[in-house]
Amino acid sequence: MLNEANEVVEGASFEGRLIRPGDADYDNARKIYNGMFDRRPSIIARCASTGGVVAALKLARENRLPIAVRSGGHSLPGLSVCDAGIVIDLGGLRNVEVDPVNRIARAGGGVLWGEFDKATQEHGLHTPGGRVTTTGVGGFTTGGGYGWTSSLHGLTCDNLISAEVVTADGRVRMASEKENADLFWGIRGGGGNFGIVTRFDYRLHPLGPLVLAGMALWPVSEASRVLRAWRDHVDNAPDALSTAAAIVTAPPEPFVPEHLRMRPCVGIVGMYVGAPEAGRPFFQPIRDLGPDLDAIQPMPYASFQALLDPTAPPGLRNYVRGEYMNALSDEGIEALIGFARQPISPLSIMIIFRIGQKVAAMADEATAFSHRNAKYLFHPISAWNDAADDERQIAFAKGASEAMRSFTSGGVYLNFTHEDRVRDAYGAEKYERLVAIKDKYDPENLFRLNQNIKPSMLRAA
Repeated sequence: MLNEANEVVEGASFEGRLIRPGDADYDNARKIYNGMFDRRPSIIARCASTGGVVAALKLARENRLPIAVRSGGHSLPGLSVCDAGIVIDLGGLRNVEVDPVNRIARAGGGVLWGEFDKATQEHGLHTPGGRVTTTGVGGFTTGGGYGWTSSLHGLTCDNLISAEVVTADGRVRMASEKENADLFWGIRGGGGNFGIVTRFDYRLHPLGPLVLAGMALWPVSEASRVLRAWRDHVDNAPDALSTAAAIVTAPPEPFVPEHLRMRPCVGIVGMYVGAPEAGRPFFQPIRDLGPDLDAIQPMPYASFQALLDPTAPPGLRNYVRGEYMNALSDEGIEALIGFARQPISPLSIMIIFRIGQKVAAMADEATAFSHRNAKYLFHPISAWNDAADDERQIAFAKGASEAMRSFTSGGVYLNFTHEDRVRDAYGAEKYERLVAIKDKYDPENLFRLNQNIKPSMLRAA
């Protein structure tokens, strides 16, 4: 039956490539970022056009195949690949068109953030984007999208002007404030529940090419002093200062002082969203804390965007959480330090992002994205290599969330969330509005391999 369906796709002049088990590149094509997931789809439809996506969706619908949608493959819960189904891979939709006059970029659904930044930085422009360059624009944007410059320019989804969406019925719809406005509201924070976005049109902002950015490191014994001072500074700093603090294991790299290498450290990483010289006074209080490593310096914006890439190579096993905090108290800092001082993997990180209040400048009801008034995002990351260590490593990340639970708001960030807490990404009223949009555009839950919002007919069953 599947072979016949494949012929239907090919007969419809499918634009792209169909990859099947047995093909030389099948095993590579089915890999995703999180090495925990070793799934074997029946077919991978690497689409090269919106029409190809429509044809692949028709194949899945008519043959009742499970559907996974892949942009960059960075879905941490492993939702961009499936067993015995079809992966609709947007890897052929990688074009970025920049209109520097009107400050708009049009990006295909398979574009990676490193590609987007390269294209827009040629014109001294950007939009807030992923902090790891191999992240795809698709899931990142539809889940909300915190970037380094979100503190001053809002979320990625706040900078979305319009989008081309293939919905479950196979129709290609434009979504914007003026056209299919309910769908546009839903894809800005509602994840991949309502369709496959084949093109994103973003608003751009001037930045770079040079920014003042980088990181500083101290021994973990200094964590209490450094984290309290960092909090006191960033709580009163302008939103142009975008920073995060973390407890990490310092890498064994030549630029790291020898006494810090492969030891737990407290780090501050960040950038000033503006001219480098304008940012120096706002980084000075961090430098005054006397870091053992001070690597804050003028650098290309695109280079800073790639700064965390070495900490997030594809193929590692990963488990993460994303918990909002309305404040960072002294007690919360001590709880974090107490839990993270002895990491069970040198690849794991306990990080807290200072969100910046440009995110809160947009009304909460304006998009599906929620919890805009949060001041911090706590992001524990467990990363490891050995499958035999899965249970222990997952327990570590969950334990970190539990240790910090009394200091969090109860809300979670969708892109760092597993299905058990999807409702917590929204709240009851907004979740019901999302269900209504799901009922309209995907009543049979064709798009269910995501942080799923179930339609009414399945909730009642």
